[in-house]
Amino acid sequence: MKQDRLSWDEYYMRITHLVAERSTCLRRKVGAIAVKDKRILATGYNGSPAGLRHCQETGCIREQMQIPSGQRHELCRGLHAEQNIIIQAAVHGITVTGSTIYCTTQPCLICTKMLINCKVENIYFAEGYPDDLAMQMLQEAKVNFRCLEQ
Repeated sequence: MKQDRLSWDEYYMRITHLVAERSTCLRRKVGAIAVKDKRILATGYNGSPAGLRHCQETGCIREQMQIPSGQRHELCRGLHAEQNIIIQAAVHGITVTGSTIYCTTQPCLICTKMLINCKVENIYFAEGYPDDLAMQMLQEAKVNFRCLEQ
């Protein structure tokens, strides 16, 4: 009897959702992983820098200031999941050039620009994010990106 198997995309996206469960963000749990040659290179989730208090302890600055989602990213204690992938890979001497990034949420403009400069080849995400400029820049950079159906 033939057994159904997850596709590679389904497999990696499920892992990405599990990574998101480590998030300490009070607004949105986001996870991301970098994959190359069917190997996970690095994982990341959104939250405060290592060793610092999390928003669960301090409260959310963005909530307190009533900042809408997608605006004023610099007013946040946390790093984005994609930023943490890049940092973790760099700390451990791993290149993400040529990799595929799986994210629970489409990367914002800031993360998009960083991923373009890292020369990632593909970005797959589970849910969209209203950022037209990020999508335009991915197209211009010829980075393959798409929302994977859940």
